[in-house]
Amino acid sequence: MKIDPQRFRVRADTVVDLKKWPTRIEPVYKSDAHYEKALGEHVADLSAQQARLYASSSHALLLIFQAMDAAGKDGAIKHVMSGVNPQGCQVYSFKHPSATELQHDFLWRTTRDLPERGRIGIFNRSYYEEVLIVRVHPEILRNEGLPDPSRRTKSIWPARYRSIVDLERHLYENGTRIVKFFLHLSKEEQRRRFLERIDEPTKNWKFSRADIAERQYWKSYMHAYEKCLSATSTETAPWYVVPADDKRTSRLVVSSIILETVGKLKLEFPKTSPGRRRELLELRKQLSR
Repeated sequence: MKIDPQRFRVRADTVVDLKKWPTRIEPVYKSDAHYEKALGEHVADLSAQQARLYASSSHALLLIFQAMDAAGKDGAIKHVMSGVNPQGCQVYSFKHPSATELQHDFLWRTTRDLPERGRIGIFNRSYYEEVLIVRVHPEILRNEGLPDPSRRTKSIWPARYRSIVDLERHLYENGTRIVKFFLHLSKEEQRRRFLERIDEPTKNWKFSRADIAERQYWKSYMHAYEKCLSATSTETAPWYVVPADDKRTSRLVVSSIILETVGKLKLEFPKTSPGRRRELLELRKQLSR
C-alpha cells in the first residue's frame, strides 16, 4: 500500500489543532508478513541512500523525534534505522540539562551534537523541549539563569520559536536537511501502554511515578505542541504529525517520509576524474606485481 508522506506534513503557516489530526489511521500493511516485507524494503533503501550520503559528504540529515511518553520514539528509531551503518549515524537522547548546560543559551547543548555532512543525526527529544516541557512547567525557567524570567513568560515563547526557525534555516542553507516527527498518541493508548509496562516484568523499568504525574498535564502538553507545530513547521524544516496508536503503521510512515526527503537530494557516489582513474590504474599495476 502506497504511503503519501505529504498527508502527514504540517504546512507552513498552518494553525494546528491536534484534535483534527488522527492518532490512528487505516493500517498501511495488510498482514504481519506484509509489514515485515515493507519495513525491510524501506530499511534496505535507506541503507543504500545512507551510503551515498556518507560518500558524497555534501549534506547532513537531522531527524527529530518528539512525543508524549510511550508514543514509540525508541521503537521507531530502532526499527527504521536498523540497517544504517553505525559509522554514519549518531543518536542522541536529551534528558534534563546539566548545571553546565543551564549556564548557556537553550540551543547550546543540542547544537554541539548536530551531524556533520555525510552523516545522519537523530535527536530523541531535542531543543524543542524548551518550548514544550518548559512551557508546561514554566517554573523550570527559574533554573535557566534568564534575566527576569517571571516577566518574560509571555514573550519568551515567540522569541524561542524565532530562534529555532532561524537556526534551522541556517542549517538548511549549509547542507543539513531537517525532518521533525511528532508521534501523535491518544491518551487512551498511552494508558494501555502504561498498564502493559506495569504488567510485563521485562518492561517495568520503562515506567515510573513521574510518568503518571506528567500525564495529568495532557491538555497543557497538547496546547504546547499545537503552538510549537504551528510556529516552527517551515518549507525547509517541516513537522510531520504521525499517527502513533499503531506502532507498525507509525514506523512505515516515518521510514517513507525519511526516504522521500533523502530521495530529493538525488545523491550519487562521487564521480572519478580522468586523472584519478589513471592514478588508480597505476596503483592497480603495483598491486598486481
